[in-house]
Amino acid sequence: MKVDLKRVNDAVHFEASAPSSTVKVQIDGSPEIGGLGLGVRPMEMVLMALASCSSLDLVNILKKQKQGIRDFSVSVEGERREQIPTIFTKIHMIFTLTGDIHREKAERAAELAVKKYCSVHDMLVAGGVEITYSISINP
Repeated sequence: MKVDLKRVNDAVHFEASAPSSTVKVQIDGSPEIGGLGLGVRPMEMVLMALASCSSLDLVNILKKQKQGIRDFSVSVEGERREQIPTIFTKIHMIFTLTGDIHREKAERAAELAVKKYCSVHDMLVAGGVEITYSISINP
């Protein structure tokens, strides 16, 4: 696996790319270090990686279980320690599912997706991050 990162401007705006896609990801630093709000911050990308890694498998498992998913979203919030480096100490994900979905199947699918299949989860947990999640199901 490989990614490339290049500087876009004279500040701290970067563009990332990977051979797997033509999409370019815009990354920027905080205003304190010269960021101009032109991209997401690196630690936000870590939360996005956790959310997407878990969600890909969760949706796939629910589809295999023939659950009627009409809508799906996940909200992720992380707490960081005060001292530098300001790493995550806790992360909580809220999966919101809409459709004809059995709660027990959704809970089992989430457990598998997050704790068994998501490599981002395992890397963060190995680093001491406490990760929790909950599920909200709308008809």
